[in-house]
Order: sequence, then structure tokens, then C-alpha cells
Amino acid sequence: MNRFGVTAVVVQVQSLRYTPAGIPAVNLVLEHESQVVELDTPRLVKLQLRAVAFGALAEVLSRQGMDTICRFEGFLANARNGKGVVFHIQDFSKT
Repeated sequence: MNRFGVTAVVVQVQSLRYTPAGIPAVNLVLEHESQVVELDTPRLVKLQLRAVAFGALAEVLSRQGMDTICRFEGFLANARNGKGVVFHIQDFSKT
């Protein structure tokens, strides 16, 4: 099963666009920072993640304020250009 969740802030939101089928879509960049323990050693994890949302969720996220901490749920897929991974957001909630 391909399920992915992350707590992050929106650091970039592109303008709302529409697919050729007329479905609203928005591209975002999420930023996550946390501390985990790996091999008994604390490790600081910082990452930026490209993300996309479609439909009504895209419309809501296109108006989302920056720097609000949210929990995002969805799945990971290859980018259309084959370079890297894109997080497809299917749900989110403010924390």
C-alpha cells in the first residue's frame, strides 16, 4: 500500500490551474523538520517536498496561508518528467 503522511508547513503555493479535463490543480512545496533517533543517535531531519492536490482540495490549498503547520495525507508517485517524487495530497488538517 502506498500511503504517506507528513506534518509540514506550506512554503510555496503556485497559482491554481486546471487540467485539460477542467479539474482544479495546485502545486505546492512543503517543508518538514523533526528530530528522530537513529542507531541511538539523535538526528535532525529537514526536507522540502514537492506536492500536488486536485479538485476541491486544490481550491482550499491554493488559499492556504503560508507557515501554518498541517498534517498532510496522501501517496507518493514519480514526477511526470521522471525526475524525483511528488506527494499527491488527498487530505489535510491544521494541527
